[in-house]
Amino acid sequence: MKNTTTAFALLALCILTASCKKTINVPVAEDFDGTAPKRNASVRTPVLQPNFDSLRATLPSSAKERFKKASNLLLKQNPTLARIVASAVNSIPCSLTPLNTWLNNQLSDWNSDAYYYATLTGMFNLPTYDALYFGNGGNNNSYGINGEYSHTYSKTFKDLKRFWNIESDDMITTPIHGSMLQSRDKIIRTNKIVLKEDEATAKYWADLIAWLLQNVPQYRNGEHPIFSFNSYAQASFEFYPYGMIPPKIALGDGLISSYAELGFGDVAPQAILAHEYAHHVQFQNGVYNSSASASFTRRAELMADGLAAYYLSHAQGASMQWKRVKQFLQVFFNIGDCYFDNSMHHGTPVQRMAAAEWGYSLASDAQKQGHVLTGQQVIALFEEKFQKTVVQ
Repeated sequence: MKNTTTAFALLALCILTASCKKTINVPVAEDFDGTAPKRNASVRTPVLQPNFDSLRATLPSSAKERFKKASNLLLKQNPTLARIVASAVNSIPCSLTPLNTWLNNQLSDWNSDAYYYATLTGMFNLPTYDALYFGNGGNNNSYGINGEYSHTYSKTFKDLKRFWNIESDDMITTPIHGSMLQSRDKIIRTNKIVLKEDEATAKYWADLIAWLLQNVPQYRNGEHPIFSFNSYAQASFEFYPYGMIPPKIALGDGLISSYAELGFGDVAPQAILAHEYAHHVQFQNGVYNSSASASFTRRAELMADGLAAYYLSHAQGASMQWKRVKQFLQVFFNIGDCYFDNSMHHGTPVQRMAAAEWGYSLASDAQKQGHVLTGQQVIALFEEKFQKTVVQ
């Protein structure tokens, strides 16, 4: 998925709860005045324990403006999640995937206060910004809530660098941990350096987050999967005046844990990383431009699915056999979304699975099984054979 901020183009998998029926009802952003979220009769019965009336009375006068700013940042970072947070999920004609259902169930005890304060304090954005601006590569990184996917990601990343013919010497992977919300220092650092807040303001919101984590059980002390339910690829960019951010792939704990609980733990880590690495293949082959149209985003995402599946199926790549192939096809099916009117629409579940099937067939039907097509060649074949016949 291609997400843009004022300083960079952020590419994310963006599979966040592409729900296609009305399962969660939360007030729209305009209903919040910055001090007292309005109640909605259809919102689930509140189960939060703290005295939020007292908390609202202590919020600064800037809370309303901060909420709007945080909502806008969330929209740029991950528009699908922003829809969940900012407005009721509308019923639209598209299948509800198991992944959507799983995340909706994880959010079933959230009410308007839970969404409001997570948005207001930046909790939805902070783990991603921490990974983007401060995340480093290296063997000390831990992937998965308990580090259970560290070896798989390390091995797959090395294999992808060998497989694709792009420059990757300075490329790194880094985790997205919701647990960073437990670190006051990291929150203050991000608020000051990334969000340009002064010291006192940065500390105020960091302290409020600490209070919320201690008093709002729905947040699970920052380790609710929603806070790290994302993965993305980012090309190198200058972070003035701190220097260059290297080309990067960020991998979220919440995303991979969801697939593991759905029974895809054996293939999802490789599929997710292969998809994000495919975006770097696209970067270096000039696929991306300034367009933000739904058709452009969909084309790029489906192409990345095809590139990923080509690697996963190829004898010189991950070399997955049919049993595992069927599983990774379901992984791509689950990341489909139905937001047809959104510029960040990535393709329906059926389209994403079809793109992966195309990549699988390209590898399995090749006459020369030992030959690896270049990224440029696979992209050209996608444009010629898939884009014109399946997606249009």
